Amino acid sequence: MSSDAAAAQVSAADRYDYVIRIADDSLILSHRIAEWTSWAPQLEEDMALVNIGLDLLGEARLLLTYAGTLAPEPKTEDELAYLREEPEFRCVDLVEHPTVHHFGRAMVQLFLYAAYAVPLWTRLSESTDRSLAEIAAKSLKEARYHLEHSAGWVIRLGDGTEESHTKMVEALELFWPLADDLFQTDALTEKIVAAGIGPDPELLRTEWRRTVEQVLAEATLDVPTLSFILGEGRSGVHSEYLGYALAEMQYIHRLHPGVEW
Repeated sequence: MSSDAAAAQVSAADRYDYVIRIADDSLILSHRIAEWTSWAPQLEEDMALVNIGLDLLGEARLLLTYAGTLAPEPKTEDELAYLREEPEFRCVDLVEHPTVHHFGRAMVQLFLYAAYAVPLWTRLSESTDRSLAEIAAKSLKEARYHLEHSAGWVIRLGDGTEESHTKMVEALELFWPLADDLFQTDALTEKIVAAGIGPDPELLRTEWRRTVEQVLAEATLDVPTLSFILGEGRSGVHSEYLGYALAEMQYIHRLHPGVEW
């Protein structure tokens, strides 16, 4: 069966489920990055993190808007961001963890995600789903900067002082076991890959691993040997941190539903 024929057999519900996974990763990571506003170690870095957070939020908005057109009942981006309950979110544990007050953790979290986002957007830009391909083409430019920026800090801190090196080791040990969730394969991804809508997670894992190993070597950091922890974020089962993030993020919208600003 050709990819075009396979794509025609992928339902709107399946497309929604796939798009919402990517959207939720971007949305929740943007929230975590935004928490660094006014807390960064330098004014220039404060501005950089604000812009990265806005980039991720912009990606999430485009994806949520598209997902809303695929939902059984059309939804707006705001409805999907602010009115879904925690079990309806599909982000991975990696992006849920707060990092404020530990800059090394923030950079490792962003780096591990960006090293995945670049090959993801690269391949999605060739998707048989035209809407997704257009979003990917725009997002790829931003993801490349996110990777360059976070990798620079990982190298600088990993190959810096004894204290900064130790903190980066600790940050890697925290986030490394969570990274494999980005490459989970299930019945949905198999359909999406067969239809040429999205890339094979194993190909993304290979490219991610290559990038991560190169940067860690330059940072004089060992690739962790810790086992991966298989999370269930793609199924709606999340870490304790997501509930707190949603309570803060959704508060105003739920307090004043339907208000126009």
